[in-house]
Amino acid sequence: MENTYEEGRLLLINKPVNWTSFDVVKKLRYVLKVKKIGHAGTLDPLATGLLIIGTGKFTKKLNELQGLDKSYEGVIEIGKTTPSYDLETEFNSEKDWSGVTEADLETARLKFIGPISQVPPAHSAVKIGGERAYKKARKNQEVKLEPRSLTIHEFDIDSSDLPNVGFKVSCSKGTYVRSLAHDLGLELGVGGYLKKLVRTSVGPYQLSDAMELDEFIKQHNEGI
Repeated sequence: MENTYEEGRLLLINKPVNWTSFDVVKKLRYVLKVKKIGHAGTLDPLATGLLIIGTGKFTKKLNELQGLDKSYEGVIEIGKTTPSYDLETEFNSEKDWSGVTEADLETARLKFIGPISQVPPAHSAVKIGGERAYKKARKNQEVKLEPRSLTIHEFDIDSSDLPNVGFKVSCSKGTYVRSLAHDLGLELGVGGYLKKLVRTSVGPYQLSDAMELDEFIKQHNEGI
């Protein structure tokens, strides 16, 4: 079976929480005994969902797949912020969100649909002078990142459980959903951070067709 992976396969994996995308690649490299293996688009460690893995000749397709639109769903909590815009770091501000209305959320939501400009989080893998931004941020060094142009195709929210705002978003390559959560909080005037994130699709590839990592490894080891 290893030979088919060495030759080239595309795998759809549901990335476990607290695993980096590289952790998944490293684990599968060991399990599948392949030299060429990579993924099509990083997911943050606290996120789960669709991770496309390419082996062998399919690693050449990964750049192309990274350029596809992506869909996510999750939860933004308003009224609190963190430096990383998610739960990787401790809360650094808290504001009363009780005055935020459904109309406020709807007005804010609409401002993030279509072509927008977005600054990546300081705690991100964007390189500054050859060093990853998150490494500077973790050392409390100043991180200045330039805004990027991207497109939010859809951004639907559910405000029935405030301060938790459920959402679904469809967006172009390069979108940081953590920044979207942070910016929505800024727009509302109370702050916000990304509490939960699941990637549900990459182009035509769907999370519903992905396998749990443990299950994939088990089936592979059993020769299924």
